[in-house]
Amino acid sequence: MTTTATHETRIEADPKLPTVKVVRDFDHPRDKVFRAWTDPELVARWMGPRNLEMTIEHWDLRTGGSYRYTAWREGERIAGFWGSFHDVREDRIVQTFSFDGAPDGVSLDTLTLEDLGDGRTRTTVLSVVESMEIRDMIMASGMDVGVVEGYEQLDELLAGG
Repeated sequence: MTTTATHETRIEADPKLPTVKVVRDFDHPRDKVFRAWTDPELVARWMGPRNLEMTIEHWDLRTGGSYRYTAWREGERIAGFWGSFHDVREDRIVQTFSFDGAPDGVSLDTLTLEDLGDGRTRTTVLSVVESMEIRDMIMASGMDVGVVEGYEQLDELLAGG
């Protein structure tokens, strides 16, 4: 049996800005976390809540590239997500994020991967949306379940090799 350390996932909404920040530490080196975050076969294994399956439809991870993936539950399509990669580096990815349920909405997400030393990495995702109302809808949507369970699955994936 493989065990993983449990780390807190902090999800914060700035009271004065339309932003959501998600911070999480992993007990693995930055290059390994980066690979799990960028290899589409690995991304499909950890992203989202445990009761959903992700299908990567398109994945062109490069500055100027794009992506699209779909969430499925028990054979039923639940949602689709898409966006563009604006900047891809080993310590930072900037991308847009949209989903089928809000086709006019888009967030600008910046992921940073910070080497904490001792083979540990801190990831921070800062999402900027159009308005405080959209930010509040995101916070009330139950997205925290998908984020926390996804990061737990990422921990398990990283511990497995």
